[in-house]
Amino acid sequence: MTVELFVPCVIDQFFPNVAVSTLKVLERAGVEVEYNPEQTCCGRFAYNAGLIEEAKALGDKFLDDFSTETPVVAPSAACVHYIKKRFPELFFNTANHLVFKKLVSNIFELTEFLVNQIHFDDFGAVFPHKVTFHDSCSALRGLGIGKEARQLLSKVKGLELVEMKQTDMCCGGDLSLQLNHEPIAVGMANHKVKNALNTGAEYIISTDMSCLMHQKAYIEKEGLPIKVIHIAEVLASGWE
Repeated sequence: MTVELFVPCVIDQFFPNVAVSTLKVLERAGVEVEYNPEQTCCGRFAYNAGLIEEAKALGDKFLDDFSTETPVVAPSAACVHYIKKRFPELFFNTANHLVFKKLVSNIFELTEFLVNQIHFDDFGAVFPHKVTFHDSCSALRGLGIGKEARQLLSKVKGLELVEMKQTDMCCGGDLSLQLNHEPIAVGMANHKVKNALNTGAEYIISTDMSCLMHQKAYIEKEGLPIKVIHIAEVLASGWE
């Protein structure tokens, strides 16, 4: 099987190793990966800021950059959820109507693709650490996924997963919330990280780097003894 890799801008600009790990994981699962270096943002940040025309322009480019015949996989539930939810709104009855309908049904977040589409969950990964898992709002409420990541983590040697309290609570990582209501966003990060610390975990794992980036900033500001890591990096550990 061949897939196209979509690398969201947060990962491209700040956490490129997550993209590299995603590529390695997909290839380890026997998937041939194509990457279009001309790809850019899907338009999520513009849309959330109320810049609808800018979001539509970025969406038009996204539809041009990716095939409708090949599955598109991204290590970001937030971006996949945005595309599935907002592209129908932005491109209904436009010149790209048929294109967006095909792409929306053929784009997948990494863990749901691995578990539900190609049924591959054991990478021979080794990660000897106690961890807890953060369900992003986009993954849990938007895409209805969460068990997929846990299934993948259950096959990682040496990994001990301890669930935190209120695992479904938002961390405040939405950029618009951070910019417009910073005290609320910081308070939500505080609550989420406190719950993670109470598990005794060394790492917070998630499918979304935008959430982890927000939590990482809070952790580093407060000097707390816990780290964050994307699930693709965990799945690529121990055999790279």
